[in-house]
Amino acid sequence: MSSLQPVRGTHDLFGDDMRRHREVLNIGREVANRFGYDEIITPIFEKTEVFKRTLGDTSDVVTKEMYTFPTKGGDEITLRPENTAGVARAFMSNGLSQQLPVKFFYGGPMFRHERPQKGRQRQFHQAGVELLGVEKPQGDVEIISLGVHFLKELGVYENTTLELNTLGDQESRQAYREALIEYFSAFKDQLSEDSLSRLEKNPLRILDSKEEGDRKLVADAPVFSDYLNDLSKDFFAQVKSGLDALGISYEINPRLVRGLDYYCHTAFEFTTTALGAQGTVLAGGRYDGLIKTMGGPSTPGVGWASGIERLAMLMTRQVVEPKPVVIIPMGEAAEAKAQVLADELRYAAYRIELGFSGNLKKRLNRANKQNASVAIIMGDDELAANSATVRDLSSGEQELVKLDALADKLSVYR
Repeated sequence: MSSLQPVRGTHDLFGDDMRRHREVLNIGREVANRFGYDEIITPIFEKTEVFKRTLGDTSDVVTKEMYTFPTKGGDEITLRPENTAGVARAFMSNGLSQQLPVKFFYGGPMFRHERPQKGRQRQFHQAGVELLGVEKPQGDVEIISLGVHFLKELGVYENTTLELNTLGDQESRQAYREALIEYFSAFKDQLSEDSLSRLEKNPLRILDSKEEGDRKLVADAPVFSDYLNDLSKDFFAQVKSGLDALGISYEINPRLVRGLDYYCHTAFEFTTTALGAQGTVLAGGRYDGLIKTMGGPSTPGVGWASGIERLAMLMTRQVVEPKPVVIIPMGEAAEAKAQVLADELRYAAYRIELGFSGNLKKRLNRANKQNASVAIIMGDDELAANSATVRDLSSGEQELVKLDALADKLSVYR
């Protein structure tokens, strides 16, 4: 084995893993297109400021997980740990505020320096959607519905649970923030170091703590629903009503929050226990204050992101590739003709493999290992008749077919 191995937290994608990965991304792209979402590709790295502004100076991502480094020109850049900030930056950079609403789908690699785990490496992949410019609850319903369509098309929806909560508007959030500070302040001596540093700046982040001591305190903390004003209650009621009308089931999770101030109203996650411990496979929410936080015009937004690796692991159906057609030329004259024939058939959208080495038996064995559906055998006798022997590799039946009739003959093997 070579001493050159992938960097810890990264892996090579090929074979069945690559096929499943591509299937998730292709289905996401197709479903988003049905909802009117255009695809966007943003740079893999951005100026560090893009993420520090959006993820918060106290977040684990910013303080512990980002891959940040200086360029030769003196700029500080960061490999993207998520893509909502990149889409928001692209919205601002390209002056898209005059084209609202703006709908984007994206897919690609993200980077976080955290402990590698099942379904989440340091270089991982996400697919996601962002809807900018729609302030009504219908936008939240559409985004969640798009996620349901996506998961159903993948065949994994039945293994997930939609958890739903509301973060209310800014007034409600401020009231809840003050209640949390008052509650947790009484337990300063029991809070973890990270939670203690977040107490005054961002107490909602304490609710996300994984520390056992913090979790015990969180269990008795105030719940957001007790601090919602009428506007926030009405917004959430319309979201639930919209989901009910579409037949989308959900569970209310009062502990589901987002720690940053630009998040508001709807927060949701599709979780599963099918991968072992409960894990999130798709999560999102409303972020009306994000673009203003980044220095742009006040623009409502809502979206979600999903982990491609985790979704690929959840998929139970086999991703079937089109079976190749193998051309087996026997002799120099046939080899020259086989190259031309292969080119013609590839233009006709067939997947063609060429078998050049070994005797006929070995080449046919190799064709079977390639899961080929049919072999086209060309030798001197076939060339003299301007034909080829077409052998069905499942039945073993074969017949002589004129070269100009090959494309039609092969149509049954697509």
